[in-house]
Amino acid sequence: MREARTTCPYCGVGCGVVASVEKNEIVDVQGDPQHPANFGRLCVKGSALHETLGHGGRLTRPIVDGVESDWDTALDAVASRLRKVRDAHGPEALAAYLSGQLLTEDYYIANKLFKGFLGTPHLDTNSRLCMASAVAAHKRAFGADAVPCCYEDLEEAELVVLVGSNLAWNHPVLYQRLKVAKQRNPLLRVVVIDPRVTDTCELADLYLGLKPGSDARLFTGLLAWMAARNKLDRVYLEAHTQGFEEALAAAREQDAGVEAIAADCDLDAERLETFFYWFASHLHVVTLFSQGVNQSSSGTDKGNAIINCHLAGGKIGLPGAGPFSITGQPNAMGGREVGGLANQLAAHMDYDTPGARDRVTRFWTTAGLVPCLPEGPGHKAVALFEAIERGEVQALWIMATNPAVSLPRTDRVRAALAKCPLVIVSDCMANVDLLAYADIVLPASSWSEKDGTVTNSERRISRQRGILPPPGEARHDWWALCEVAKRLGFGEAFGYTHPSEIFDEHARLSGFENGEGPGERRRLFDISGLAGLDRAAYDALEPIQWPVNAAAPHGTARLFTDGRFATPDGLARMVAVRSRPPTQALDAERPLRLNTGRIRDQWHTMTRTARSPRLMNHRAEPFIEVAPEDAAALGVEEQGLACLQGVGGRYVGRVRVSRGQRRGEVFVPMHWNGYFSGSALSGALIEAHVDPVSGQPESKHGAVALAPLAVEWEATLLVADDLGVAESRWCDRSRYWARIPLGAAQRWQLAGGESASVNGRIESARGEMAHGEMAHGEMESASPEWLSWLEATLPVPPTLWCTDPASGRLRAAGVDEAGRLRWWFMSGPPRELPNLAWLAERFGEAASGESMAAEHRRRLLAGCDDGAANQGPVVCSCHQVGQRAILGAIREGDDSVEALGARLACGTQCGSCIPELKSLIEEEKAHALAEPIEDPAVA
Repeated sequence: MREARTTCPYCGVGCGVVASVEKNEIVDVQGDPQHPANFGRLCVKGSALHETLGHGGRLTRPIVDGVESDWDTALDAVASRLRKVRDAHGPEALAAYLSGQLLTEDYYIANKLFKGFLGTPHLDTNSRLCMASAVAAHKRAFGADAVPCCYEDLEEAELVVLVGSNLAWNHPVLYQRLKVAKQRNPLLRVVVIDPRVTDTCELADLYLGLKPGSDARLFTGLLAWMAARNKLDRVYLEAHTQGFEEALAAAREQDAGVEAIAADCDLDAERLETFFYWFASHLHVVTLFSQGVNQSSSGTDKGNAIINCHLAGGKIGLPGAGPFSITGQPNAMGGREVGGLANQLAAHMDYDTPGARDRVTRFWTTAGLVPCLPEGPGHKAVALFEAIERGEVQALWIMATNPAVSLPRTDRVRAALAKCPLVIVSDCMANVDLLAYADIVLPASSWSEKDGTVTNSERRISRQRGILPPPGEARHDWWALCEVAKRLGFGEAFGYTHPSEIFDEHARLSGFENGEGPGERRRLFDISGLAGLDRAAYDALEPIQWPVNAAAPHGTARLFTDGRFATPDGLARMVAVRSRPPTQALDAERPLRLNTGRIRDQWHTMTRTARSPRLMNHRAEPFIEVAPEDAAALGVEEQGLACLQGVGGRYVGRVRVSRGQRRGEVFVPMHWNGYFSGSALSGALIEAHVDPVSGQPESKHGAVALAPLAVEWEATLLVADDLGVAESRWCDRSRYWARIPLGAAQRWQLAGGESASVNGRIESARGEMAHGEMAHGEMESASPEWLSWLEATLPVPPTLWCTDPASGRLRAAGVDEAGRLRWWFMSGPPRELPNLAWLAERFGEAASGESMAAEHRRRLLAGCDDGAANQGPVVCSCHQVGQRAILGAIREGDDSVEALGARLACGTQCGSCIPELKSLIEEEKAHALAEPIEDPAVA
């Protein structure tokens, strides 16, 4: 067995991973104790990385016009069709849409090809959906897209403010670092500002559940409060900033009294003033903000409102101080470095900087090949797909992202893709909605196969090392791009043979004429100190934070320590911010405010995380989180099915009633796509309103209506992966369906209304059991309607079945002649399910060719050997501990996280479930106190 050090491919924390490899397979992953981002910690998604591998479901051959092909044919088709569109309609008819899942080297080549040599400005990235507003705020304030902080600042701070960030679920390792820091320093305070009470609030000394969209009002109010109480750092303001008076005047345009600000934010005035006092009274303050701030039609202003407060108090450039934008994707920052956004050029240059376009042109000129860089920015993500819809863009190459799911107004996006004359898709997975719109599909390498670098949220560059060979004919994205470039006649500029050569060019460009233009300050992004690495040195590259150059050969932990910024005069710019409400307005037709976001155990559109069954158990189905008062008023029930109606479609999911949800607001996850559910695209509910500065969509502020989903029946069907049945047979007859991977089987949750047999009295039918067995004791009746449907739908007929005479619930199973379990069925809601882990083991045995043991066959319809009921939602994914087991242990006296860990092992590995464990403990205590005490005398 050998070990390989690499980097996790999920969130922007950028954790180091040690993979154990045996016989060309990764058999285990652990956190890298030497990596400074995580020091050995991993969240549950990172811990399950090796469970998401395997060749099943992978794209392994190119596809041209729906037919599998070879690479030469596919690459020739890409090049010739791109050339044809360019010749007929000009370079601006070409576009590319990239992803923060790409490595920096892939990104660099894509940007060089499309902007540099094809000459189109229309290359953008899905980072536009999560980080563009923070980028714009940084550039307006600092003169560069430069995050000033590092992770150590969370541990050095006196006060940490989390704004629009569910750190516990979305960046769990940082949450654990902050938790440890708080334990070590009891004086460290944490404030959570979020419309929802999330698991992150478990760490909060103060929680502010503000009205969605009011963040700017809160922080402009903070600036005015600091000025009114003489809490400004006048010396810092005078020496290092510009525009303070204008920013303060804008903040004072609205009533700056605490009562008025609190009313506008729907907050308690006393709690709000406590926050203002804490922020103003501490120097070492970190404000960590994420999508709750960025994903707004005024996200850039919100970011600048936060930055203004830090500049006004001199709370920047110090250990434990600064505004800290935390990225969502593993390489969102790497994409920004190489010009992945439509308004950028490579190496943190842009079209607005005098001389930048000429500088990049001269650097990329090779052997007589002169780039034809566009003269101005291209379409940003939402505008790009609108241009496709209008027919202005005729060819689109999409890499490592799924805009058919993730963009707002998915109905319009899909229509635009359907009419686009040429759609090229590079992806690693076959279950991506996008492939239905692709003319050419290129199979890409994935994590554990890709070789290159990524940059995390603290500007730290890490190596992602190729450990395994790509399956089949899958190839690296940079290679495919270079091969197309050669076929287009640009071979001299794309003659790379290894990603180390691409990285070297990227590093050299970052230092090329850096700060040498007239009146130009040195660009902060500078990794020229890493130029010239040979393959061995590149492979051995240790994590390092930029800038890395002659002045900082070992990297730079935090920026602006000298108070000098990347503006022409070195002064930070304070921006006049005026609060404004979300663009998506509520009305009588859509009266509820919609919030969207990630959940703990899933990533983006689930194409990878759903390959690990244990990651599906925490939240197995799409859901709608709603306040108890709204649930009662609208007639929706806990775990019942409900439908949200938005501007571009509907979303169907299970109701989760939560006291952490504000009245008049609902939350849905953004992960489910058309492969995992029939109507669960969060993007269908969001209007395509964008921030006018950044172009980032307003994904946190939808407007929807909620109603129960009327169904007559619910059912669960488990089907072996190798059975080869078209799922359309049951999806088409269901008003709701969700696919849940279960190891060697697929679990389907189904609900519909077309079968009257479920609501009416079910007739009995006697069936002779296979091998003379009787199913489930004395119960011999069955539903002929369901049985007929199962027999017609599945290749293996019902072998065992039984019906509960009281409820009419049917359970049935199909066992083949070799004694292997092929399918299992139960009519009724999922709360009546047995423990499915036992059934998953039976499907696993069948996949290995094993016949079922006699004792297992006897208990098959019960679904478990001991008759144990469903353990409920999995709370601890690491050890697969269900909610019911936890509640049972609490009721037996294990009323602390430590006691639960000792009994059940929950919370003892990655720690991501600890907030939920604490919440369950508190809920049970409250429930026990609320129960009436029986008077023995009366009894």
